Amino acid sequence: MLRAHAGSRALLLGALLWRLAAAGNSELPTAVNVTWSSINFKTILQWQPKPSGYFYTVEIHGQTSDTKKKCILTTETECDVTDALRNVKETYTAHILSVQSAGMDNFEEPPFASSEKFTPYNQTILGKPEIQHYTQKDSKLNIVFQDPLTPYMFPNGSFQSIRDIFKHDLEYKLYYWKDQSSGKKDATTKSNTFEISVDNTNNYCFYIEATIPSRRENRTGQESMMFCTSVRRTILDEYGAEVFIIIAVLAIAVITLAIVLSVILCKRKKAKAAREKEPLNGI
Repeated sequence: MLRAHAGSRALLLGALLWRLAAAGNSELPTAVNVTWSSINFKTILQWQPKPSGYFYTVEIHGQTSDTKKKCILTTETECDVTDALRNVKETYTAHILSVQSAGMDNFEEPPFASSEKFTPYNQTILGKPEIQHYTQKDSKLNIVFQDPLTPYMFPNGSFQSIRDIFKHDLEYKLYYWKDQSSGKKDATTKSNTFEISVDNTNNYCFYIEATIPSRRENRTGQESMMFCTSVRRTILDEYGAEVFIIIAVLAIAVITLAIVLSVILCKRKKAKAAREKEPLNGI
């Protein structure tokens, strides 16, 4: 009888704790403004508000993968979930759980807020390509650039680039224009180089963007740094034909004026010499 009585007391205590946990959890506020922030597959989950008297735990739910917990019992309002999204073509949903302590969320599912669905392959923002080298020689502009890197690694420890993940879906777009001009031209490549025909008498400025044409959103990535070429130019290239014509006209005017002055001086000398000879002729 004592055993039965002890057993019933244990059940009663367990039920009481379960009710207290449920009541405590039901009063906890849930997260709001849950958003995904992802660049080159580096993905941060963010939400509000800052907790007071409770904690957050993040659960990542994939359509075909097991649930993963991140940032367990955190008081922060963001969580790096990159490692939980390695299958980049999977679609994920995040749950931000509000919990009071490590023991209380074992009795029932705590209150939580859900994020919108997120597919890294389709939604991560493409980062800035790194321009490594460029030359403008004769009528050719050559540019070499590097793919942005992701946080994911190969077995040998080297980082995967976005090209390693997107493969043939990835393209790059070059925007270029004559220095001090606003008229832009563009070119596209699937490689890491551009070779563009240009006017060899002008400098050019340019930048590059990664792009995934098959995407519905975030199709175009961030702009690279802008660079401008610097080729040697003649005075004619620098200032244009108009200035050359003005200089030529001024030179002709100066030469003409010099000739006119020379003729006038020469005539005056002859006239003076003639007047000096006149008295001698009269004698």
